[in-house]
Amino acid sequence: MKFFSSGFRVPGSRLAARGGHRITISGRAAAGRRQHGAVLFIALIVLVAKTLAGIAIIRSVDTTTLIAGNLAFKQGTLHSSDNGIEGAFKWLTDNRATLANTTLASGYYSAHPAGELNWNDSATWASAVTVGTDAAGNTISYLVHRMCTLSDSAYNAPNQQCALDAPVGAPPPPAAGDSFVVGAPAFMQDPRVYYRITVRAQGPRNTTSFVQSMVAIAL
Repeated sequence: MKFFSSGFRVPGSRLAARGGHRITISGRAAAGRRQHGAVLFIALIVLVAKTLAGIAIIRSVDTTTLIAGNLAFKQGTLHSSDNGIEGAFKWLTDNRATLANTTLASGYYSAHPAGELNWNDSATWASAVTVGTDAAGNTISYLVHRMCTLSDSAYNAPNQQCALDAPVGAPPPPAAGDSFVVGAPAFMQDPRVYYRITVRAQGPRNTTSFVQSMVAIAL
């Protein structure tokens, strides 16, 4: 039986009694030093990889939060636009006697434009009426266009074409409470002209929403 040691003797053994043999394993010591250096290098690589993964997760969470916040602000402007529609409808009903004429101070045009307007252009909203700013920081403004081809003219003027809920002079269809018997008398009603209300809601983070609504006002 042989005993090996690295730089020391085993006390009380036969090897020590006979004077022993001193064996130095310099090759294994050098390999151990090299292994320690390799482990450190691998640990640094793993540390860098984990750091990059952590940064990616943080950026992903920040982006998700930002998108969710923008969607919430967008939804808020859509809800606030109802105030603009209600304000414009109230103005139409209160001023139905003068709806044949354009009133720029009230954001009202008695004819619709020949082409579609650029709603993102600030010049389009030069004569808009600002309803106000709500608690959420949304500023509401509106424009109203009468759906007629000629401005400053009555709905039944020559060469005038307006969007009506029923042709002029035609009896309306039977409504609730009317008789559905063939030949029953039909009562004439005042024609109703359609108006287009366009609302712009500007909120935080440069959020902007446009909402349009068609309403019919009896003359």
